[in-house]
Amino acid sequence: MMKCILTVTALTGQLKNLLEETFDPILVEGEISNLRRPASGHTYFTLKDNQAQIRAVWFKPFPGTQLTPSSRRMACDLEEGMLVVCRGRISVYAPRGEYQIVIDTVEPKGTGALQKAFEQLKARLHAEGLFDERHKREIPFLPSCIGVITSPTGAVIRDILQITKRRFPSVSLLLAPARVQGPEAAPEIVRAIQDMVAFGRADVLILARGGGSLEDLAPFNDETVARAIHACPVPIISAVGHETDYTIADFTADLRAPTPSAAAELVVPSRDDLAGTLFDLRHRMIRSRAHMAESLNREATLLREKLKSPRWMIDDYRLSLDDYDDRMKARLWQQLAHSAAHLHHLKIRLAQGSPRTGHQRIGFLLESSTGNMIAAMRRRIVDARQTLKRNISLLDSLNPLAVLNRGFSITLRRQTKEIIREAAQVRGGEELMIYLGKGQLTASVKSREEDNARYFFAKPGRMNKRTEERDRFDSEIDLPER
Repeated sequence: MMKCILTVTALTGQLKNLLEETFDPILVEGEISNLRRPASGHTYFTLKDNQAQIRAVWFKPFPGTQLTPSSRRMACDLEEGMLVVCRGRISVYAPRGEYQIVIDTVEPKGTGALQKAFEQLKARLHAEGLFDERHKREIPFLPSCIGVITSPTGAVIRDILQITKRRFPSVSLLLAPARVQGPEAAPEIVRAIQDMVAFGRADVLILARGGGSLEDLAPFNDETVARAIHACPVPIISAVGHETDYTIADFTADLRAPTPSAAAELVVPSRDDLAGTLFDLRHRMIRSRAHMAESLNREATLLREKLKSPRWMIDDYRLSLDDYDDRMKARLWQQLAHSAAHLHHLKIRLAQGSPRTGHQRIGFLLESSTGNMIAAMRRRIVDARQTLKRNISLLDSLNPLAVLNRGFSITLRRQTKEIIREAAQVRGGEELMIYLGKGQLTASVKSREEDNARYFFAKPGRMNKRTEERDRFDSEIDLPER
């Protein structure tokens, strides 16, 4: 009978210590399931096979932590159903009593996984623009120094040396040794590229390796190598594997060669071919120069035959000069005639607009208007005299004073100023006012008679006086004769 009774916490703690001390580190192979990436940046999934499963967690690295190239790559490329090999340690989460693997690194398992990782990296770098043609640099035609990045003990470097020496012996080769296989190959390749750039003598770089499996070519499918190639200011030729092998370095480099030998042939031209080309160009230049000289001689002969004697040209110029002289004189006479006609026209207009002519015309109009005005005034005076005579006669006939001057009088009542027209209007003893031609009288009625008595008197002296006044007015108004 067991005497020690453990609590759940104590039992979980003992299991935790046992597991973590026993299985640290550990490699576990399995298929990824239930993959999730929360906002914290950690990665949670389940590793499983046909008969069991275990939880796994890949914590987000602390700031400043140096990650291996494989862990950097797989941290972004984990997918559901991927077969991987995880390296880590066993840990127990006490609050739930669960154990899990805390992962340090992840590697794909099998060729299919490597190919999938290759395709994923290729797609991501292509989306970033590392494969764009606008980033490709031109390979120099005849470099003076060629930098080679490869293994110093392999057959690749011997093939490159042999081919470059055969094609152009004066070209210098600079070797940057680096591993081309294994986990340390990618960092050495990156460092070799940086050393070549820092040395500054190489005009072009060749990144070379022989053929191999996808696992053997893994360093050239590394993201750090691709970014080092993209950032390199010196043109790079990728010559990795056989003609059918393609790597990420091939897509990132400025030029891809199917094999390292082909890269050596591409980077330097054949000296014999160049010499033959120069010889052909020299002969073509000589023939071209001879042909050009012959053509220029024929052209000079034709021009010499077409060239006229200077005397003939002078005669032609004389004829042209005479013709121009005649035409110029005719033109001058025509312009003179036109100017004369225009001057005559201006003189006529000037004469018409002269002040003297205007003064004469205005004087004539003034004299004519003066005569017309005098005649009109004479007619108006005659008409005015006749009208005046008629009005005087009419006034004389209507003037009451004229009647009184002829001996008549006007009788009014003294109090009411009523005009007395009949004797029946007054009574005896009534006072009356009598207006005469000169002066007035106050009278008292003694008697009255109602019979009409009319008396007519004429005063020729007064009429003669008015006639004399009209004659004097007519004599004072005397208009000049026209």
